[in-house]
Amino acid sequence: MSYIDFHCDTLKRAFEQGKRDMGSFPEVSVDVERLALGGVRAQFFAAFVPPRENNKDWWQRYGQKDQFGELKGAYEPEDAYMGELRKILDQTIEAFPDKLKLVCTYRELQEAWKKGQTAALFTLEDGRSVGGSLEKLKSYRDLGVSLITLTWNYANCFGAPNSRDAEVMEQGLTAFGKEAVEYMNELGMLVDVSHLSDGGFWDVVRVSQKPFVASHSNCRALSPHPRNLTDEMIRALSEKGGVAGLNFCSAFLGMDTMSRDSRIADMVAQVKHMVQVGGLECAVIGTDFDGIESRLEIEGPDQMEKLFHALQKAGFSQDAVEKIAWENGERVLREVLV
Repeated sequence: MSYIDFHCDTLKRAFEQGKRDMGSFPEVSVDVERLALGGVRAQFFAAFVPPRENNKDWWQRYGQKDQFGELKGAYEPEDAYMGELRKILDQTIEAFPDKLKLVCTYRELQEAWKKGQTAALFTLEDGRSVGGSLEKLKSYRDLGVSLITLTWNYANCFGAPNSRDAEVMEQGLTAFGKEAVEYMNELGMLVDVSHLSDGGFWDVVRVSQKPFVASHSNCRALSPHPRNLTDEMIRALSEKGGVAGLNFCSAFLGMDTMSRDSRIADMVAQVKHMVQVGGLECAVIGTDFDGIESRLEIEGPDQMEKLFHALQKAGFSQDAVEKIAWENGERVLREVLV
């Protein structure tokens, strides 16, 4: 069964290991061969921008270069780094044009599927490099960014992050963040609330006129990590036509947030709860492959049938599993990407 995955961090892993492309990459979960074996319809490739605070020496490497580095502003190193990750994706597509196609619009997505290609979507995880500029936001869209995860684990121009500090969790979007969400709707960019504070989530509910996503977030009722969604949030997300991607990280799957075991049984429980609370239309896949260090029972796209089989064994029909695997995601892409 084919599927759409709303989040992986393979580009960062490829960059760190000096890979030119992701053609054959046995050290990680996602590469071109396994995408094909898994029948992946669309893979969202995140450009996760590591925080400067923890990587000061690392950031000194970056100057003004590459297509993203040409965007002048306070975040030129981040733009150059994004350019390096985008280059890896572009080189992968150049090496395997029959298997992978960069898509920025729903029409391009359809074209890729007609040719039997996996649609590759380039995304930004942590929107700090937008720097409070709508012009910069437009430039990112023009350069092919289809989704922005508004925050990571630190506050930025969009708003506050998820946190175990109740005061931080209550903080909402900044004035720019609210304006930016409206503009992203206009631009046809997906708004992603994974990593965002609860206050920020509710501001997105109020501001966004189009469906938004929690690309890689689970249910807080089953796993009390602040990265996950409460039942109230799941219902609101669903009412807006949005979706939440099942995250394979062990810390987000069960009650023991310190566990390192990513188990299929916990994934099935998460999906069942998501559907019971928000309806069948709000559940999708957001593996977080190559961004997590769990002991994975499903190690890559070529093993995804284990999950689909387990869902059917748990009582989901074939049609219901198809909706979770790709149809719900396809609907959101049709409604948002322009």
